[in-house]
Amino acid sequence: MSAPMTATEKILAAHAGLDHVTPGQFVNAQVDLLLANDATAGKVIAQFQHIGADRVFDPERIVLVFDHYTPSNNIASATVCRQVREFAREAGGIDVVEVGKGGIEHCVLPERGLVLPGDLIVGQDSHTCTYGGLGAFATAVGVTDTAATMALGEIWLMVPETIRFELEGQVDPWTVGKDLILHTIGRIGVDGALYKAMEFAGSAVSDLSIDSRLSLCNMGIEAGAKNAMIPPDSTTEEYLRDRAGREYDNVLSEPDARYAALHRWDVTGLRPQVAQPFLPSNVTSIDEVDPVAIDQAVVGSCTNGRLEDLAQAAEILREHTVAQGTRLIVIPGSQEVYLEATRLGYIEIFVKAGGAVSTPTCGPCFGGHMGILAEDEVAVSTTNRNFVGRMGHPRSRVYLSNAAVAAASAVAGYLCAPEEVLS
Repeated sequence: MSAPMTATEKILAAHAGLDHVTPGQFVNAQVDLLLANDATAGKVIAQFQHIGADRVFDPERIVLVFDHYTPSNNIASATVCRQVREFAREAGGIDVVEVGKGGIEHCVLPERGLVLPGDLIVGQDSHTCTYGGLGAFATAVGVTDTAATMALGEIWLMVPETIRFELEGQVDPWTVGKDLILHTIGRIGVDGALYKAMEFAGSAVSDLSIDSRLSLCNMGIEAGAKNAMIPPDSTTEEYLRDRAGREYDNVLSEPDARYAALHRWDVTGLRPQVAQPFLPSNVTSIDEVDPVAIDQAVVGSCTNGRLEDLAQAAEILREHTVAQGTRLIVIPGSQEVYLEATRLGYIEIFVKAGGAVSTPTCGPCFGGHMGILAEDEVAVSTTNRNFVGRMGHPRSRVYLSNAAVAAASAVAGYLCAPEEVLS
């Protein structure tokens, strides 16, 4: 009799055409969706042509998103974008998410119902693990693997061990999925889940919105994880009700599945968390962080550019203005988010507060454009990495937080909790 499997193992077994898999086993698995963006697709296409491939495995299961250096910020990025468009046109049928019609890939794909529970998704972007928030196995691979998958429709993977995190209790009202993952990374470190699947459960997780679940899984890679997953439930079903265009399976871990480790934490009252320079694991509570003066606050990215995040920021910024000498940049994660935020009045709040609102783009998150930092500048950002030089000059500093903390800090001019501004 086969041993019970985790959700990750069950998805990989199903896509490899096997009844059972075990951690450490290598499998050839069929993919449901392959994605790349303007920052990576050019290299993928070059490798695809280098290996002699003459056609993609299925154009309807490939998505190319313009989101990193777009709108194009220089001639080089414009040239790459043109190359990607030409490749997609020649292949025929590839879904190209253009500027003004989509946004950041990890925000857009779930919105469009392209990501479903039980899927196996491969992306040439490190934060592809985001889609585990909907119960999919989603992982990032390199240029060569992406090119091979584009040609063959399958990926060679080692089945990872799974670490289960059971987070129980009711968190602070200003605490969201971003804070739960920062808390987790702070406890296990940036290599605490190296090539492991991270599986999140418990009342604190099931209480999260889909926006927060996607945010939580987004930063699994910051702990070194191969993928991160949250079991699909009624919240997932409701989100997908008018989005899913095909059938899907809610794949759940079996009750007696074996885990590499099991962490049970009571996160009752957990306050917003902040990752201080220069690691996502350098985490502490907002109440214990020094009130560091900031030059810039950023609300956006594939981690925290969704409607829930903009709603948090708007609640803080309503009737407030950005501090003199501090810049606020707000970047909705997608056109859908941008439109809804406009309807709800959030965009007007940001502009009246003195914030600069950008078209959906990854932009400053990776030091691309739209808000990179100069020498010795300090930023608080809702993005996912605060490595040396990540958002600009190697002598700049980045503090990671949720949207409420970033907005409050923009008003105060220094790193602070939301209550300090609202009081």
